[in-house]
Amino acid sequence: MKTVTVELGDRRYPILIDAGILGRAGEHIAPLARGRRVTIVTDENVRVHLPTLQASLASAGVDSEAIVLAPGEKTKSWAVLEGLCDRLLDLGVERGDHVVALGGGVIGDLVGFACAILKRGCGFVQIPTSLLAQVDSSVGGKTAINTAAGKNLIGAFYQPSLVLIDPDLLDTLPPRELRAGYAEVVKYGLIDDAGFFAWCEAHGADLLAGDPAARVHAIAHAVSAKARIVAADEHETSGVRALLNLGHTFGHALEAEAGFSSRLLHGEAVAAGCALAFRYSAANGLCPAADADRVAAHWRAAGLPDGLAAASIDAPSPRLIDHMRHDKKMAAGTLPFLLARGIGETFLDKTVALADVEAFLDAEPR
Repeated sequence: MKTVTVELGDRRYPILIDAGILGRAGEHIAPLARGRRVTIVTDENVRVHLPTLQASLASAGVDSEAIVLAPGEKTKSWAVLEGLCDRLLDLGVERGDHVVALGGGVIGDLVGFACAILKRGCGFVQIPTSLLAQVDSSVGGKTAINTAAGKNLIGAFYQPSLVLIDPDLLDTLPPRELRAGYAEVVKYGLIDDAGFFAWCEAHGADLLAGDPAARVHAIAHAVSAKARIVAADEHETSGVRALLNLGHTFGHALEAEAGFSSRLLHGEAVAAGCALAFRYSAANGLCPAADADRVAAHWRAAGLPDGLAAASIDAPSPRLIDHMRHDKKMAAGTLPFLLARGIGETFLDKTVALADVEAFLDAEPR
């Protein structure tokens, strides 16, 4: 078992990575439960794993109750959040109790936010079941729901008590979801680790094909990178944690245009967004064109979109810019962009003019 710790003083928490750990989750959750019943929140797509978790909890002497929600981004809504909080209150969840989020990024984000506001904060445990959630959203405490104005605009920074990552759960993940999660793996190489990007070029196909060693290596490397960044800048105030948003400014605009639906998965939008960020950087003389081409080529090799056309987005540039104006990172009318001087050399630029971005998008194939 690999253990990564998110160092946040008295709120530090472990991330345990091990094949089959879902079947041993009870022994790790029991000390947090303190003899109390644990509520599990999952969705219809993931409930196949629910019996394993509940059996493990029972073997550790922990009673459990399950809440099963509908799958998909539309679950991250005001209405579902309200219903979930009411259900948790009906079940008598106390401030000292722990709720288990068993699912992908949608379940993790929703449950984390519900726990942040329920009785002003109760505990929760993340058991991510998708690659995207295992390497990104389950770690770091960003919780949120979506609104009509945009993605993740209502939320809180609220850290879990424990994260359990079982790579074996990826065996039941649809190939498209696996590829989408892989985009977040590669992102860590693009940010500040050119060597890891090279590893992805050499071994990414093995990971996507189900190679256990490749999976564990990629997950542990990504989680370690994120834990380090979160510990340095938990609330994204110094600019360090902002680096994790590489590809997201462009990507969230594409997701908004797609209606935050299965038409374009989050990881697919991040891949297209990273490609656009590198091409924009190259177009402005910041990054070698060869690096932008290399990024796009890797996305294509992995079956991921490398731009607007591949993401099936044909919206006019002004509409995409309007989506960007709703980005939660807007400050004093300025939207920071993650750009690159090369692979592994990402930086935050607060001087980008949206008119320049619009002109760049005008030239992008649709």
